[in-house]
Formats: sequence, structure tokens, C-alpha cells
Amino acid sequence: MSFSIDEWFVITLARTIRNREVVFHGFGSPCAQVAMHVARTTFARDMVLVEGAMYAINPDPPFIPPTSNDASLQRGAAYRMRIEEFFDAAARSDVDRMFLSGGQIDRYGNTNVTAIGPLESPKVKLGGGGGGCNLSATIRQLTLWTTRHRSGRTLVEECDFVTDLGHRTRGGTRSELGFTGGGPQWLVTELGVFDFDEEGHARLRQIFPDVDPDTVRAATGFELRVAADLRQVGPPSSAELAAVRGIDPLGVRRLEFAPEELERTFDFHDGLPCAC
Repeated sequence: MSFSIDEWFVITLARTIRNREVVFHGFGSPCAQVAMHVARTTFARDMVLVEGAMYAINPDPPFIPPTSNDASLQRGAAYRMRIEEFFDAAARSDVDRMFLSGGQIDRYGNTNVTAIGPLESPKVKLGGGGGGCNLSATIRQLTLWTTRHRSGRTLVEECDFVTDLGHRTRGGTRSELGFTGGGPQWLVTELGVFDFDEEGHARLRQIFPDVDPDTVRAATGFELRVAADLRQVGPPSSAELAAVRGIDPLGVRRLEFAPEELERTFDFHDGLPCAC
């Protein structure tokens, strides 16, 4: 069984979802979007999928289009929420999980999609949070992701600007600030999978088989904490791979990856995944 890193990555993202959760992704999030549909068609059939910009509940699109505003993403939906309905649900903590990414992600899981550099004169102006800050404060759990970990610029000690809330900011912890949401639970990158320890600090739990801890450490801008039981990311099943290829025949997920990362392919034989 052969597969590529983009397929394995979105399957790993999908596995952070639990059955019966209400799950949401934001604008322009193809990897998270594919992951949610993979989960719903394989192991989390009773989850409630809220489709990004369309706010459609449990749609059945023929494929994932290149834009998150495509009308096909409403096809077969049980209901389409108004934006105020969704934000009200999130404020009540009726949304279990949201996927978030960022140009920067820091050690406590804060994310920055606002600006790189000083806010008054940024090096790069990013798109902004679009309500993510409000949502990240009250949604029960967050799954973070990035496909640009290896660049060395994404996982940083401290975000230049906090757009979406992690476990701790300069102002205090989530509980000290009165936020009801649980904060980041997982961070998935193209190098491995992190959870967050009792201090709310990212901790490496799993790595892909063609990666070693030194590679992760070199690409990480904060102290790399490593779990005592560090292990390889579990290989995808044939059902999960079929789900990825079925919902995303256009390969929209691949747009998030650097070209050199897409050269990473794997075989799985006799229970041992290996780079090839």
C-alpha cells in the first residue's frame, strides 16, 4: 500500500476528531476540510460537520472545490446555519472542535494570522482572523495544524501578534482570563504530532518515519519537549486512503504543501511503514 505525505497528513488530522463531536473549520482550510469529511465517512459517522464559510450541516459535496465558498459545499446539507447562529452556538460551548492554523504558532498554541513583524510596520500583512479569536475562546477543543513546520519560521517562541488564543498569553492563562474553551489539544505538522502538557506547552508525541527528533528540533523555534513514549505516526488504513482520494480527487489539500514535501511517499508492509 503506497501513499503520499499529504494523504497521511490529512488522515492524521482527521484522527483528532472524536465521534459525535460538532466540528468546524474556517475559510481557506483545505487540509482541515478534507480531514473532516474523511472522519465523517470512516470512523466518526455520527459527528456533526459544519462546513466552513457555508455553515452547512453535514453536507455531501461531490468533491472538495478549490474555494471554501463554493455552492457545491451545501449539497445534501441537513441545514445551513446563519453566521449568528453558529457564533451563538460556539459562545455556549456547543461546538466541540475547531481546526486552526497560522503563519505563526507558538509554544502555547497561540496562532497569528494577522501580521509578521511589528503591527505598526509589519513585514507581512496576513489575512486576519475572521472571528477566530472569539471562537477559540469558547469552543471546547482546538486542533492546530501547519504544513510549513520545516521552514523554521512557523513554530515560534512567541507570536508577533496573537490572533487566536492558545493556552497562555502575556495576559495570563485561559482560566485566569475567564475563557471557557479548553484550548489546543493537538498540533499536527508535516513532521509530527504534538499534544500540550500540563503547563499548556507543546510536546512532541509522534513523528513521521522519515523524520527524527533532531530534524524537528532544528525546525522548532521553542524548547522541544518530547514525550517519554515518542512513537511513529500510525499508518493510514485502506478505508481512510480511499476516503481521501474519493472526497478530494482534485488534490486541493496539496496546495498547502511545499513542492519538496510532496515528494515524500511511503509504503506500508508487514506492519512497518518506511520512506521510499
